[in-house]
Amino acid sequence: MTKPLTLLTVHAHPDDETISTGGIMARSAAEGLRVICVTCTDGALGEIVVPERDTPAEHERLAETRAGELERALAILSPAGAIEQRGLGYRDSGMMGTAGNEDPRAFWQADWTEAVGRLVRIVREVRPEVVIGYNEFGGYGHPDHIRAALAARDAFEAAGDPAAYPEQLGGDDALEPWAPTKRYETVLQFSRLEELQAELAARGIETPWGPREDESAEDRAEREAWLARMAEATGPITTRVDVSGFLGRKLEALQAHVTQISPNHPFVALGVEAWTRYQPTEDFTLRASRIGVRLPEEDVFAGLR
Repeated sequence: MTKPLTLLTVHAHPDDETISTGGIMARSAAEGLRVICVTCTDGALGEIVVPERDTPAEHERLAETRAGELERALAILSPAGAIEQRGLGYRDSGMMGTAGNEDPRAFWQADWTEAVGRLVRIVREVRPEVVIGYNEFGGYGHPDHIRAALAARDAFEAAGDPAAYPEQLGGDDALEPWAPTKRYETVLQFSRLEELQAELAARGIETPWGPREDESAEDRAEREAWLARMAEATGPITTRVDVSGFLGRKLEALQAHVTQISPNHPFVALGVEAWTRYQPTEDFTLRASRIGVRLPEEDVFAGLR
């Protein structure tokens, strides 16, 4: 039996998978490819955007809640149930400087060799041709996003090396080395950002990247420095994948993350028609390839089909 082409995406928390790769996962699953979604942490330290649910009891069980939200989101992206979910098993690290960031269970505090080994095991089990993660700033600087990005990078290199994690290659459940062919980073970069922000502002929707009415000079400098750091870490767009036919599923899947994505979230509030105008593609930077490529691409599996 011929092995199906396989896509593996690596994400920090439940909901990240839909925001940055929901379209390509839905499209790939619909095309009959195997799709694996790896989530590194449980999301236990996320905010709860539903006011009546923002209670100590809800926060206590947030990891369990978000696991259910993730399951529902993936089922929406692929109604046939073709997207498989795996976890690295770490606790949400929270933001830098918080108590959660110092928790020994947190991904940020994990032994790095052990953490990469967990992802290497998954890569060797599912044998993907393509791995998608974030850039080395994690897109926007969250500790778990940074670690998820570095884990994807390091596991891509280590999984095919028989000298790396040799204990995985013996015993009753012995695996074999597997070297994925291509590694990509997600790019969240809107080509019509000013126009997009104007439409959001006209609808009264605030975004984290736009100025606030009560913003101080210090806050503005901090926001602009953060945006500059994000831009610096973002690679060139080498690959644009048309996901316009799957934006309905993507937005519905986002709304399955009820505790995290409010109806006023900019990714939801604009609706399918507007997102088809502004961002009909999901964009990526090709960071490593073990085959010759011709850029730009319209398919992360270019050269493999």
